[in-house]
Amino acid sequence: MSDLKSKFLGVYKVLKSELLNDPDFEFTDDDRQWVERMLDYNVPGGKLNRGLSVIDSYSLLKEGKELTSEEIFQTSSLGWCIEWLQAYFLVLDDIMDGSHTRRGQKCWFRLPKVGMIAANDGILLRNHIPRILKKHFRGKPYYVDLLELFNEVEFQTASGQMIDLITTHFGEKDLSKYSLPIHRRIVQYKTAYYSFYLPVACALLMAGENLDNHVNVKNILLEMGIYFQVQDDYLDCFADPEVLGKDVYLEYEKSTYEKLINSIDAQPTKAVQAVLKSFLAKIYKRQK
Repeated sequence: MSDLKSKFLGVYKVLKSELLNDPDFEFTDDDRQWVERMLDYNVPGGKLNRGLSVIDSYSLLKEGKELTSEEIFQTSSLGWCIEWLQAYFLVLDDIMDGSHTRRGQKCWFRLPKVGMIAANDGILLRNHIPRILKKHFRGKPYYVDLLELFNEVEFQTASGQMIDLITTHFGEKDLSKYSLPIHRRIVQYKTAYYSFYLPVACALLMAGENLDNHVNVKNILLEMGIYFQVQDDYLDCFADPEVLGKDVYLEYEKSTYEKLINSIDAQPTKAVQAVLKSFLAKIYKRQK
């Protein structure tokens, strides 16, 4: 994995260089320095799981055939588009939430001389995605599908953020509004689409698949995303396994896992089953 991660990071440098030399904008040295610093601060941090999952998923869909250097570059580029999308969401999310830290460092907008310029940086991050897609995928038969996929997932995520903000952040803190169905909707739209469905959907498109034929795959991945967030919330609240709450959670975990495995086993191809089981293995019974 370390070798794959180093190749993945190498692709980031290529994409960054292309964006810093985009012919549709006349850069000065100051512009370049700002954008490069902004990208390095916000895009390649974190575990990079979403981006790396595109490569993993595509590799499993190829059923063991070794990926060509072009396929590694293309899957990595799509993976980075997801990391760019994540950075765009997080930069703006931190402003909306008034957060102080992100991934162990100060939020971008909290840095001296950045402030509300971060709002425009978020817009720039979002605009980099179609530029990457245009440069590297314009000649592909699935190019329009990729553009539509990213647009759709961005809409779903922004809508999830809206539900979260109007339910939990503003006005009266009325907990009666915060029911389990509301929690599920927030998680599904705000997290599950871009974190779980998007990497696999990118891999499926690259493999020549029609996403309309894989609605069940989408539903399974959304269920996984919801399970992942419940897990996250549980671990945040009950890091000590002796704390009350363990009995209810373990039952939820067991029943969810069994339901997911049954749904995965019902998928028509072994390759798609392998992709879904790979995702599930990464999150089942995790401790952090």
